[in-house]
Amino acid sequence: MRALVFADRLGAELEPLTEKLAVPLLPVAGKELLVYTIEELVGAGIRDLVVVASSRSEQSGASVLGDGQRWGACIRYVLSRGEEPPSAVWPRLNLVDAEAVVVLRGDVLRSPKTREFLDQAQSKTGTSVFCAVGKDPRGALFLLRPGCPEPGELIDSLRWDKPKPRPTAGGCFVADASLDCIEDLPAFHRTNLDLVAGRFPGLGVAGRSVALGLYAGRRATVSPKSLKKGVAYVGANSRIHPEAELLGEVVIGDDVVVDRAATVRDSVILPRTYVGELVEVGNAVVASNHLIRVDTGAILKISEAFLLGNLGTTADRPRVSRWDRLAGGLLLVLSLPLWPIAAAAAALSGRGALMVSHEFIGNRSPLPVGDAVANGSVAKHWNTDIPVLRNLPGLLAVIRGDLRLVGVSPLTPEQSAARTEDWEMV
Repeated sequence: MRALVFADRLGAELEPLTEKLAVPLLPVAGKELLVYTIEELVGAGIRDLVVVASSRSEQSGASVLGDGQRWGACIRYVLSRGEEPPSAVWPRLNLVDAEAVVVLRGDVLRSPKTREFLDQAQSKTGTSVFCAVGKDPRGALFLLRPGCPEPGELIDSLRWDKPKPRPTAGGCFVADASLDCIEDLPAFHRTNLDLVAGRFPGLGVAGRSVALGLYAGRRATVSPKSLKKGVAYVGANSRIHPEAELLGEVVIGDDVVVDRAATVRDSVILPRTYVGELVEVGNAVVASNHLIRVDTGAILKISEAFLLGNLGTTADRPRVSRWDRLAGGLLLVLSLPLWPIAAAAAALSGRGALMVSHEFIGNRSPLPVGDAVANGSVAKHWNTDIPVLRNLPGLLAVIRGDLRLVGVSPLTPEQSAARTEDWEMV
């Protein structure tokens, strides 16, 4: 069995979020929207997926989601002009008629009911079975068996712009199922908050539990004291200053920095966004320097980077490569005979402690404007003036991934904070 997933929305209703991201790749509580559908299908035992995508989402989807190997699936992309009728796309798919096909939309969010639907469909006769999820026909699931007549016309109820009414007979019913087609910015905001608050049956946030109501992704840094009341999700690699406050229902994406004394209340912060010191965000969606108020509909573009800013893309960030870390480990082993000499030199210097700790800005994560300490790293050096011996402990920082093996000397947080001009930042 294979699945046919329509994910070709153009997303004009979700601008400015879709200016750089296709709708299927919009993040919802730490995952791309389409990933929820992929995980649902794989969980139901369907691993052969055909994704119908617009030209933009096909390119970005292939680069972000790949061929599906990380889920144990095989994903093939088929190009669409965007929001085409399924009946127009079907003849181009070249699907084998001898195999059953599950058809659904992947740019909406629904409760994972595919397995339950397939179990119920076994008792249904005929060449097609449908399952209604929610009231909107675009959230339905279809099972097309071999020999189904006019399959393209049958699934036109999944058409995004002008969906046809779903069939009235031959269907299944699943209980406790929710559906959100995310038709506008307030709906996107509400869906994120519903998911983190546990109001979406069958779906939950990914990540570890830091405290009651506080969840965090991989390598996220957040203090339980920051959550004053409510529930919150903090995405991977994000840094929340200990003096920042999270109130109500909050979703923070990956690679986000929330600076000192900032307040985030009932809001969604999209990935790679910087929220500045003392900034208060309430009932809004924030995407880099765009502030979208869902209660008033106002969309503001903030020009001051110390208030809201863009931390750049993954490709822009300095990262320590695996080869740097391997070379650092090799050099550490080779340098071991020098460590007793370095200790002796530090002792003869008469400065007290043999080793001294220092804080620096390394290569592990990007440094947002106005924040240094949150992304600082701590290392030690021998208390001697001999450069080669003094810097030997720096190899440990290379192995940890905090520093590159070769490059400019790392700055201290104070040195970084003193830089204000654009050329100094570069």
